[in-house]
Amino acid sequence: MKNKTVVVGMSGGVDSSVAALLLKEQGYHVIGATMQVWQDNGSAAANDAKQVADAIGIPHYVMDFRDAFKEKVVDAFAAEYMAGRTPNPCILCNRHIKWEALLAQADALGADYIATGHYARVCQAGDAARYTLKQSPGGKDQSYALYNLTQPQLSRTLMPLWEMGKPEVRAYAARYALPVAAKPDSQEICFVPDKDYASFVEHHTVIKAQAGEFIGADGLCLGRHKGILHYTIGQRKGLGVAFGKPMFVTDIRPATNEVVLGENTSLLRKRLTAGAINFMGIAPFTGALRAHGKIRYNQTPADCTIHLNGDQLECEFDEPQRAVTPGQAAVFYRDGYVLCGGTIQRDANDQ
Repeated sequence: MKNKTVVVGMSGGVDSSVAALLLKEQGYHVIGATMQVWQDNGSAAANDAKQVADAIGIPHYVMDFRDAFKEKVVDAFAAEYMAGRTPNPCILCNRHIKWEALLAQADALGADYIATGHYARVCQAGDAARYTLKQSPGGKDQSYALYNLTQPQLSRTLMPLWEMGKPEVRAYAARYALPVAAKPDSQEICFVPDKDYASFVEHHTVIKAQAGEFIGADGLCLGRHKGILHYTIGQRKGLGVAFGKPMFVTDIRPATNEVVLGENTSLLRKRLTAGAINFMGIAPFTGALRAHGKIRYNQTPADCTIHLNGDQLECEFDEPQRAVTPGQAAVFYRDGYVLCGGTIQRDANDQ
């Protein structure tokens, strides 16, 4: 695309590095941008990205988004945990930092597009030709974590890796001797590298989680817990109490500081309600729609029926789903395209 400028969010990893290289080969004027979002993790990523940018011959900038990241992502993450929900901070980061904040900087640089190394395809589909995402066919699909992007954001987004698989991306990086070709993928939340979410939240909020009661479905006390932010729906390990049989967290009740425990079958639900709905492949609709729904990143989409009730979306799955978790995302597809998605608010207590 001669004379078109694209700002590529370069994390210092192999995916965004190959995305930048591919776009340059396609004729774009490419600018690399590393987003500094947290106090402890910026310099190494920026150095790796700078090495890649030098290797492929593009300018590179480090952009300070720490204030926006704290407000939009970290503060929201802590508040959700304190409210007994389990948030997905990557979804908030994608919309508010990797897109909203990066687009603002791209505008300042006079760029036409932004690009990332995500595995999904930006396209237009449906009667109104709305912008949406199609699942990547290459074995790694990240559309679930991107369901919250807006129409204006999608209209200016390029994802050149959408039909590639991870081995193909690494081979491409090695072929061009990119210095990050063999760099391992990051698996943790960037601001909680030790995965101790409870300690992070307690430190961030300066609030100490209060011990309370484990209770059964009958309301009887089963023991003491160390604070609701230490638990999530479906959790079995780390309860700190022996029951003589596997027991799982089936509900978290912040109003009474109780954590409800039950057997595995107690985690099965057919219905959920989601709020803060983002419409991607479809506009707000009336009546019932058949779709395929995901309630976690690695889940295979399951058959379901969805309809709107005011500003909330209600979903009924054909088959019960395990561990429907308030705070997580519910994302709905048809023919591999994202229709819409939202944040799980509550689950119905039916088997």
